[in-house]
Amino acid sequence: MYGPKGQSSGAGRPPAAPKKVTVPDIRARKANGPPIAMVTAYDFTMARLLDEGGADMLLVGDSLGMVVQGHPTTLPVTVEEICYHGRAVARGARRAHVVGDMPFMSFQVSPMQALENAGRLMKDGAFESVKLEGGEEIAEHVRRIVAAGIPVCAHIGLTPQSVHAMGGFKVQGKGEENAARLVRDAQALDEAGAYAIVLEAIPPDLAEEITAAVSVPTIGIGAGAGCDGQVLVCYDMLGMYPDLRPRFAKRFAEVGEQIMAATRAYVDEVQARTFPGAEHSFKPNGPRRITPPAEPAAAVLEEIPPHWQTH
Repeated sequence: MYGPKGQSSGAGRPPAAPKKVTVPDIRARKANGPPIAMVTAYDFTMARLLDEGGADMLLVGDSLGMVVQGHPTTLPVTVEEICYHGRAVARGARRAHVVGDMPFMSFQVSPMQALENAGRLMKDGAFESVKLEGGEEIAEHVRRIVAAGIPVCAHIGLTPQSVHAMGGFKVQGKGEENAARLVRDAQALDEAGAYAIVLEAIPPDLAEEITAAVSVPTIGIGAGAGCDGQVLVCYDMLGMYPDLRPRFAKRFAEVGEQIMAATRAYVDEVQARTFPGAEHSFKPNGPRRITPPAEPAAAVLEEIPPHWQTH
């Protein structure tokens, strides 16, 4: 139905899509708030639920190597796998900004390699920005990517791709020298054009110092409440792992326990033959006359002469 000048009157129209969160929106949160809420997502269904729940940013992290694939580190994840999960998440995200991790050895070799693979994530993964781990040493990589029109979220502190060099998943930035290095890293990435910086596993007072030292939002994970936003792995946030409780992660639900309880109930009902019930079944056909099959036609046999008769 249309009103004056051919404009839709609104009757019968589906509800308008929510306004998409953009890079300028994220940058503006530094001064205007509210704090940014980022959470990881790896598939369409989870992305849709988190998006409807109000998440500002959905990160397809290389953490999928651990929480989805079951590896002990993030190192085995490939560009192709990030892109596959990115396409699924992008289909479920109507409002949230979707950012993709650049996996191990997809950018470290050179700024040109970084640019090429960032382009792959944007083209093949349907991402709206990319995230790189590292400090001053990748500032030129960030500069090249940003110059090509690809937004970059930086990541310093505990960088999981460097887990072996760091000697494990340990708090970073302890001591004057290490703290000063992280401040320099953040400032170099800010100057190179990153639109936000993830701060992982660093003391909260250092996170506040870094937040004050850069012009772009900081997004903390295990870095205290003084950052401009926070990020959590969705499975940590939802309590999906009964035996894993990272110190920095608050469990906002116990979905893992609910899944196990639901599965036990399902198994019990299947084995007791109480599921499916009539309410879960389609209407029966009722009595049906079965017509006996017709008598088979007499077989026509073709006599095949012995081979000696073929000559």
